[in-house]
Amino acid sequence: MSPDPARETSSRSAGRPAYHRPMIDYGLRDTTGRHVTLRPVDDRTWRAVADVAPRDDQRRFVAALAARYLLLSSREEVWTSLGVHADETVVGHVMWGVDDDGSYWIGGMVVDAGEQGRGVGRAVVRTLAAWLAAQPACRAIRLSYHPENSAARHLYESIRFVPTGVVDGDEIVAELTPAAAALG
Repeated sequence: MSPDPARETSSRSAGRPAYHRPMIDYGLRDTTGRHVTLRPVDDRTWRAVADVAPRDDQRRFVAALAARYLLLSSREEVWTSLGVHADETVVGHVMWGVDDDGSYWIGGMVVDAGEQGRGVGRAVVRTLAAWLAAQPACRAIRLSYHPENSAARHLYESIRFVPTGVVDGDEIVAELTPAAAALG
């Protein structure tokens, strides 16, 4: 489904852009055929999102678990949290934000350990990147990853994210152009 930025509704915070949408859905599926969508975290789903956890060997690459990301997005008003759903099951978490320079960021992506290896992460990044690219004045879509996280690097490179040469803390910043993010 193609996004319609003209149909976006205002977010609760006056400081946030008015890009809140009930569900982000481009019809992508994981490798088992489940329909992957991104939805606002609400009273029905916040506990399931907060319980999302990576595999033990990935914890050093994840700055915090989904519960902390939820708190950051509700308190700092910089990030917007979304629950990742495969059909109707919460299987992950992802956030997005806007930088002062007009770039949009993808952050805080965690796919639950038991759900990995099924193409959920790929569907999440492709869906969110396409949606962000369709937002007004989007110049670039960025994300960052730890240099030793080869699985993340391979995923992002396969979707055409390119390292910018910038290092943020201990993470490599990569960028995708809005044109490259388009699905179709």
